Amino acid sequence: MDATQFRYTSDHEWVSQPVDGICTVGISDYAQQELGDIVYVEFPDPPQIVAQGESCATLESVKAASDIYAPISGIIQEINSDLEDNPQLLNQSPCSEGWIFKLKVDEESDIESLMDHAAYLAFLEQA
Repeated sequence: MDATQFRYTSDHEWVSQPVDGICTVGISDYAQQELGDIVYVEFPDPPQIVAQGESCATLESVKAASDIYAPISGIIQEINSDLEDNPQLLNQSPCSEGWIFKLKVDEESDIESLMDHAAYLAFLEQA
């Protein structure tokens, strides 16, 4: 996956453009760097309805625990079970193999309210 094709939240989650109404959700490279070595992922239980901005997963790293928030509203359809045995995928490949869950989108227009790649980079410069 190409990070320039994602939309981003101010909490450093990314969401892919929908394919057949399904988006993939993960954390940005910046987020994984800030967290350090990720050692555990607490997943939502699909199918779970989530509202935009709602806490729906937790990442634990050697530094801290961090909530993952739904970037858009929808129904969580699938989790990345590869992360159960290998949470380091979030550090190694946060924008492809380290995705966290897949979400059936309620309103595709919600995605447009998120930052594109250029806006996210500008946001990081201000942080």
